Amino acid sequence: MAGKFFASLFIAVTLAGMASADAMAGPRKPKAVPTPEKTADTRATAEVRLIEVYKLVAAEKSREALSKASTLVADHPNFQLAQLVYGDLLKARNQPLRTLGDVPQEMQKAGGPLLAELRDESRLRLKALRERPPAGSIPSQFLALSPRNKHAIAVDASRSRLYLFENTATGLALVADYYISVGKSGTEKSSEGDSRTPLGIYFITSNLSRKSLKDFYGSGALPINYPNMLDSKRGKTGSGIWLHGTPPNQFSRPPLSTDGCVVLANPDLDHIIRTVEIRTTPVVISTQLQWVAPTSARAQGKPFEDALNAWHRAKASGNMDQLLSFYTADFNSYGKTLRQWTPTLRGEVKKFQGRVVALKDVSLLRWTDSADTMVVTFGEVAEGTRIGQTKRQYWIREGNQWKIFFEGVV
Repeated sequence: MAGKFFASLFIAVTLAGMASADAMAGPRKPKAVPTPEKTADTRATAEVRLIEVYKLVAAEKSREALSKASTLVADHPNFQLAQLVYGDLLKARNQPLRTLGDVPQEMQKAGGPLLAELRDESRLRLKALRERPPAGSIPSQFLALSPRNKHAIAVDASRSRLYLFENTATGLALVADYYISVGKSGTEKSSEGDSRTPLGIYFITSNLSRKSLKDFYGSGALPINYPNMLDSKRGKTGSGIWLHGTPPNQFSRPPLSTDGCVVLANPDLDHIIRTVEIRTTPVVISTQLQWVAPTSARAQGKPFEDALNAWHRAKASGNMDQLLSFYTADFNSYGKTLRQWTPTLRGEVKKFQGRVVALKDVSLLRWTDSADTMVVTFGEVAEGTRIGQTKRQYWIREGNQWKIFFEGVV
């Protein structure tokens, strides 16, 4: 029976995991999550409804599953995975299924690559259902966010999943997560045209409306600042890395199918566009996210905070030799070497001399691969003033010391 086949897809899914699926692709609220039929935001319903079909077939409720699959494909005719499942359910009325996408033998050869992609998509959607982040945990990169960072995004390429957070008064809260596609050649972008998605810490730089884009990009695009300063330091090239949608004939794309961008279903992207802010929303893209308790993340950032405070004291003291010791030999600020940039730093020291300067709205984001780096954003506000410049620094750990290799006004 079809139920036995689909049941194998759920062998590792617990009842708790099933319950979490009801909110897996949509905003999480304290109140009960509405049923798909009552949810006005169709962004949440397509994936949830597909998982509900899987659950019904696994429970051997094939007639109800077929009815729900029929409604799903009517509402989303371009949802190819849902169409595949619907076709399987129709076939299962007359004969047993052997695999997901059990098409006739003569179609296997022609449709083999597409079937493999749809099976991968199904597997990754279910993997995200089974392997939920621990309750209350956050990605390890988010050491501290300021109130100016109202939202944050983290991408786990291994799960084809994007996680959206709200920065609340009590810390980061996971409010939604979505299936995504990444580069055809995977991740770790290093050069123009390599069809890889970059790894690192980025920021949304603009919001491109649907009217300004080709249909290929779907309902809009959110460009990010690849290459960032660490990428440039490492000689990486390329540009035009966006979070964007899908063309009209595709609800979603295969897990590995983009030229390097992060691609979401249009309803999912629409919700993100309506939610996040440009310039202040960090986007972490990782091969595999490490989830930690918020208290643990903050504790891991304490040694670096000591270095940041020491830099601040050195700047306030006016001791240029001491201050310059915090900068790397290959420091760069928008094309200026340390020697070329030193007069700017000396001018800031002179301007603030004799006045108390506070660091306001400090955010700390940590990226660790072959090196340990920090992306720090803060405002420098002098005593007697209400506003100041917003700066961003990139620090790298050299032995036991943290040093700055980029600093500039945002």
